[in-house]
Amino acid sequence: MGMIKIFLKPGKDVPVRRFHPWIFSGAVARVEGRPEDGDIAEVYDRAGKLLGVGHFHHGSIAVRLLSFGPANIAEPGFWEEKLRNALAVRALFTDITAAGGACRLVHGEGDGLSGLIVDVYGDTAVVQCHSIGMHRQVELIAGALETVYEGRLRAVYDKSYESLPVRYAETQSNGYRRVSDGYDIAARHIVLENGVSFRIDWQTGQKTGFFLDQRDNRQLLSRFAPGKSVLNAFCYTGGFSCYALRAGARLVHSVDISQRAMELCAENVKLNAPFSGTHEGYTEDVLRFLKQHTQRYEVAVVDPPAYAKSLDKRHNAVQGYKRLNVEAIKSVAPGGVLFTFSCSQVVDRELFYHTIAAAAMEAGRPVRVLHHLSQGADHPVSLFHPEGSYLKGLVLKLD
Repeated sequence: MGMIKIFLKPGKDVPVRRFHPWIFSGAVARVEGRPEDGDIAEVYDRAGKLLGVGHFHHGSIAVRLLSFGPANIAEPGFWEEKLRNALAVRALFTDITAAGGACRLVHGEGDGLSGLIVDVYGDTAVVQCHSIGMHRQVELIAGALETVYEGRLRAVYDKSYESLPVRYAETQSNGYRRVSDGYDIAARHIVLENGVSFRIDWQTGQKTGFFLDQRDNRQLLSRFAPGKSVLNAFCYTGGFSCYALRAGARLVHSVDISQRAMELCAENVKLNAPFSGTHEGYTEDVLRFLKQHTQRYEVAVVDPPAYAKSLDKRHNAVQGYKRLNVEAIKSVAPGGVLFTFSCSQVVDRELFYHTIAAAAMEAGRPVRVLHHLSQGADHPVSLFHPEGSYLKGLVLKLD
């Protein structure tokens, strides 16, 4: 892996000194060397003072910093130190080493590792690299994971092929690093989350196989669900549905347009039996379902995929969230509760709040806000990188 030097324009070092990990291409004055995507880069101010070290890429984000100051990011010790720090943070609020547990170990910039996601499911770590530079060091990362976990991991699975630029991903082989013989990486494994069981499919499921960021919000739903009728829209593998049923909901409807998601949802519901309520699954477009079904729910969850991944798509995303939430609000019975979310990073909390307010006005319903929601603590956000706070939600009481 090559080493290059990046020199910044006057004044463009200020964000770096404030610990923001992204160097945008417009901030670069000159480059020493002939960099390729993923090369290790040292970043200097105009006076030649070293500011940090990271990965270079051709594009709007020229460098993703992994260190503010000198560091040898090509050595195993760098990765082991970073992962031990991440593990220590999670140990503050959960036993990440517990048998059958699930937790996000590395959350990109929130753990000082821009471009890297690591989710741990029991004895398997699933890695997703979102930058070429990070993936070029995936073997170092896998080795550091094995070292830090001291033999407790049986496999490290690399699922970066779907998160990397296509031109690069096509040249890579998706796979895993075997730790224990006889381990079937293709098998789906069961994990426990707050006493609720889930079968995780990290090979073919979205992202790393499960949405760990909603753990605390699923637990909160349990307080509202006993004896209630519950809608889980965009249910994916049935996280909110299983929590509601385990909490004593009398009826749960799960809706997702993906047949594969609905199959996994049904598996997870069955996995958590017995429970007193009834579950029904619908493989349908959520907006069409909300418009066509006359059922009014006492509790509803609306957790759509990201409607926008870039600023130029934000306006259309806001309109989409508004249309969806107008129908969701109409679907909630008087006195009921709506959990509504957005995971679009470009739609910030204030804009999301105003969008939901506009939907409530159009639906003609008085609404009170009970909770402001976000991602769990195992998805930390750097105070200097607010872009990492992507998940926002509201719990609404509808009169």
